[in-house]
Amino acid sequence: MFKKLVLCVVLSGIAVAVFAGGGKAASGPADTKATGAFDWKRYNGQTITVYMVEHSTSTAVQQKLKDFEAQTGIKVNIQVTPEANYFDQVSNALSSRSGTPDLFMSGVYQIWDYSTAGNVEPLDEYVNNPALVAPGYDYGDIVPSVINALKWDGVPGHAAGSGKLWAFPLGCEVYSLAYNKRAFAKAGITKVPETYQELLEACDKLKEWNGPGSYAIALRGARDWGTIHPAYLSVFAQFGAKDFAIEGGKLVSKVNSPESAAMNQFWVDLVKRGGSPQWSNTFWYIGQAELGAGKAAMQWDADNNSIQVNLQNMAEGGNIAFATHPVAKKGDPVKSNFWIWSMAMNANSKNKGAAWLFLQYFTSKEFLEYASVTGNNMDPVRTSVWNSQGFKTKMAAQEGYIDTFNKTSPNAGILFTPQPAFFQTTLDWAETLQNMVAGRVTVQAGLDALKQRMDRALQQ
Repeated sequence: MFKKLVLCVVLSGIAVAVFAGGGKAASGPADTKATGAFDWKRYNGQTITVYMVEHSTSTAVQQKLKDFEAQTGIKVNIQVTPEANYFDQVSNALSSRSGTPDLFMSGVYQIWDYSTAGNVEPLDEYVNNPALVAPGYDYGDIVPSVINALKWDGVPGHAAGSGKLWAFPLGCEVYSLAYNKRAFAKAGITKVPETYQELLEACDKLKEWNGPGSYAIALRGARDWGTIHPAYLSVFAQFGAKDFAIEGGKLVSKVNSPESAAMNQFWVDLVKRGGSPQWSNTFWYIGQAELGAGKAAMQWDADNNSIQVNLQNMAEGGNIAFATHPVAKKGDPVKSNFWIWSMAMNANSKNKGAAWLFLQYFTSKEFLEYASVTGNNMDPVRTSVWNSQGFKTKMAAQEGYIDTFNKTSPNAGILFTPQPAFFQTTLDWAETLQNMVAGRVTVQAGLDALKQRMDRALQQ
């Protein structure tokens, strides 16, 4: 009887601890309570593990790793994994609640899932403690729309932009129109399309512009969440469509609205009139390769440093320029979704202080300028890098690149509604889009069925 009583008391204590912590495992040392002057050697002798995706950003981090270890005395075990396997690796590691990795590279959408499961450490208390912030770090130098996109209050259906800060940005991308000036001249197109109608007309003129097999515009089309988030979602928002809304206290899909139907009819027409015959198997890197090789005349996709530099090394590199993507009518503001590679901290890490120093070092002005000027990091996330002479000089050969970002970024943001069923719902969305383009279902019928699938996913 005594043993049973003890067991009940122990189990009750565990339950209280779990519910009081919102389901999170116990935190490590109270690193946010540190006092005194900032000290890079505060966690000398500790070892941290960092997971990163195979990317130009992780390449730059690896090149500066020895400098960080010398400055801090912290040993870093870094694991770099190809993107095809990376998110599964992170999800499995976080769900184990072992505390490994201490830090991980992530997109915003993944953080919605990880944070609602209690696996991401909020960073507000670290930022607000002078003892933990390096002199000159300059939090205010981070592009406001980028840092705000990494904030969320954790309530499904509430927009990103406010609430807790879940990660720090490493690089970002907005979406723009890349075009081949030689192709335009050959087709008699004298200006970059500014509206959706002008884009469709340009597609008609650019059919087989460079011989059999060439086509007008490269667009993502694979059955993958990545098909939905770039140009497609930017246009979806431009039409005034919403993916989800809270109605009667419940989050429900709105993908079958009249605005969504109009947008999807335009997109189906665009793919049919200008897209690749292999559109349903196209990822961003296939589109980039076909733009660079002279197969595609345009690509509506990511606008970032690493992509532009890669294009310059391809056959058509010297002919490629960049412009803001088209809008419904001239004068409309250019809206764009964001993709942000960021660094987040494991809520179960036992080395949070050391992890915070790593995060801070590799999102600093100095490192991010190095990663963008010497390396080929994505669009910079710090104003100081955009204003640096080194970056301006490097990107001068990329016609329209800086101007396009400057015109697009003020109205860029996370256009998805945050919710933890993101990957299932976007996979269903991409599949529906394929079915609509292939004519297996009408636009409205496809969207009606998609709404039902999305609502079921949210209920589950």
